[in-house]
Amino acid sequence: MNRGNMAYNFDFSIDRRHSDSIKWKVYPEEVLPMWVADMDFLSPPAVIKALQDRVSHGVFGYTFNPADLDEIVVAWVRDHYHMPVESKEILYVPGVVTGFNMVAKAFLKEKDGVMFQPPIYPPFFELEKNGGFESHCVDLVQNKEGRYGIDLAALERGLRPNTKMFLLCNPHNPTGRVFNQTELEQIADFCSHHDVLLCSDEIHCDLVYSPARHTPVMSLNEEIAQRTVMLFAPSKTFNIAGLGFSVMIIKNEEMMERMKKTFAGILPHPDLLAVQAARAAYQEGDEWLEDLLSYLKANRDYLVDYIHSELPGIKLNPPEGTYLAWLDCRESDFAKDPYTFFLEKAKVALNDGSAFGKAGKGFVRLNFGCPRDILKKGLERMRNAVRTVK
Repeated sequence: MNRGNMAYNFDFSIDRRHSDSIKWKVYPEEVLPMWVADMDFLSPPAVIKALQDRVSHGVFGYTFNPADLDEIVVAWVRDHYHMPVESKEILYVPGVVTGFNMVAKAFLKEKDGVMFQPPIYPPFFELEKNGGFESHCVDLVQNKEGRYGIDLAALERGLRPNTKMFLLCNPHNPTGRVFNQTELEQIADFCSHHDVLLCSDEIHCDLVYSPARHTPVMSLNEEIAQRTVMLFAPSKTFNIAGLGFSVMIIKNEEMMERMKKTFAGILPHPDLLAVQAARAAYQEGDEWLEDLLSYLKANRDYLVDYIHSELPGIKLNPPEGTYLAWLDCRESDFAKDPYTFFLEKAKVALNDGSAFGKAGKGFVRLNFGCPRDILKKGLERMRNAVRTVK
């Protein structure tokens, strides 16, 4: 960022307790929520203005998508990820979780297996009960610094005759890894060699810190593009998750037709306000996003330094993407249940690592997408709680 002082005030605190926010209403008022993956920042001014302008019209009848919507999405992907996309390759879906459930229902049959890499975003596990599929889990591995990576040999061992889909999460939630091109090529080759469909949740693709760089797995080569469904959204990037607008890209024409046929009459038309928000975000949100990334990176660095200096027994490998920190409490005095410890002793609500699979036991996930004062307050509460442990 080369514009001097930030153009947007991310230090500004907003009272969200009376906005029906899941993040702020689940726990009592004395608890500081640092869990659900949405940010405590105002959305970009362009998004707010677009919504205000549309609401001021006062009529909310049936609408077409704006004529330039596809063009705007195509331009975002081209300019940010150097990947060509055509309008015919785009579907709009209410959410990324909805999207990967749609993919499974369109292309798998009951008892087919879905492979993914815990610790992982909890809705990945729900595919099993939602569609009668099997979860084929192959854990990510950590090096001595705590950085997560892919064990290709473990993927081969974890493959079963009924493994039909690989569900990728990149940037990875909760570990914050942004997989590099070599790692993505390994996954792509694995899927191609074993004739496995690849569904890629890339919802955090815009929230990546230099020198890491996001590469859509679909962009690697034409072969993998033809067996991949990519999902992304402006929701995490621009803090508009409640508006329900996500993008599905399918380059394989037969797969696209099957997806459309499977969900004809079921997939809703995009909400007219969500469309206006997404359109404004992708057209006018670049400068805001640049400032946001600078602020989040500073929050991340503050968090890493604080944990290393003030929270003994806790480890954190700096996330390369997302605004989520994966805190390793396995060597702490409260390793058995760090979530409950911090909730009861610090009055800080984090995500329980166990919800991310067996590989998450002894971990908690912390959301640092908030004003610095809130981050400091939460960390100070956590430090004071840790100091009470005998």
